[in-house]
Amino acid sequence: MNQTIHSGSVKAVIKSKGAELSSLTDETGTQYLWQGDPTYWKSQSPVLFPIVGSLRNKTARTANGGTCRMERHGAVRKREFTLTAGTESSAEFTIRSSEETRREFPYDFEFRVKYSLSGKTLTYAMTAVNRDRDVMPYFVGAHPAFRCPLLDGEKFEDYEVEFADKEFAACPRALLDGLVDVNHRQVVLNNEKVFHLDRAWFAYDCQIFDQLRSRSAALRNPATGRGVRLDFPGFDYFIVWTSKNGGPFLALEPWTGISTCTDEDDTFEHKRGVKFLAPGEARTHSFTITLL
Repeated sequence: MNQTIHSGSVKAVIKSKGAELSSLTDETGTQYLWQGDPTYWKSQSPVLFPIVGSLRNKTARTANGGTCRMERHGAVRKREFTLTAGTESSAEFTIRSSEETRREFPYDFEFRVKYSLSGKTLTYAMTAVNRDRDVMPYFVGAHPAFRCPLLDGEKFEDYEVEFADKEFAACPRALLDGLVDVNHRQVVLNNEKVFHLDRAWFAYDCQIFDQLRSRSAALRNPATGRGVRLDFPGFDYFIVWTSKNGGPFLALEPWTGISTCTDEDDTFEHKRGVKFLAPGEARTHSFTITLL
């Protein structure tokens, strides 16, 4: 089931499967969101919970004596959500733990994703609720991919990602098994704001910005000013990715943590950036996408 919301002539469409954003258009009808061509990458904007990235061998131990067995990006992104609230400009989707999810993540939870449009800004609000008797560790993130280039006649390399502040960014290496090698880094920005797009940056995999000061980044063509801006306070990690086979898109991904790192063990609670909820506690993580 798809749910459409709008603010003026800006529209967003969300699928109930995975609570995944599937369309984001402006008043001219321009489509900003990647449309999921399987030649390059069949997804569009997965929501990530209760992990982001990968676990070593898809497995981790938990402090409550359980075992997590999850594919990359978690247990909910391919499952059906229920539309639990909606207005003309907002829609909230909810999923609750089940016997199936407990085989992957041994906790009872509720996870809500609310999309709200105001003018040209779309807000993602992702709320994790601990319905378990034990303290629940978790991660949350988003994986929206945007058309790049956006307009006919442009090239991928015409675009840049501009951060709010000047950054020294030495990005750790993402390994082929989904893990992260934090001890081997490549300097991507050297006291600079602008990350100029070049497919050579993604020949191996993504770029993981794990030491940013900025909490805002804009993808745009400087010649036209068109693109999107993400504002992501409260997210300590920002991933930039496109497919190795020349996909005409760029994913901009605010995460609260990252994949298991090569210097970490396989205890879930020991992973970088892990969050915790007491029984009955809820926490919301929000970011915005603004059309430029």
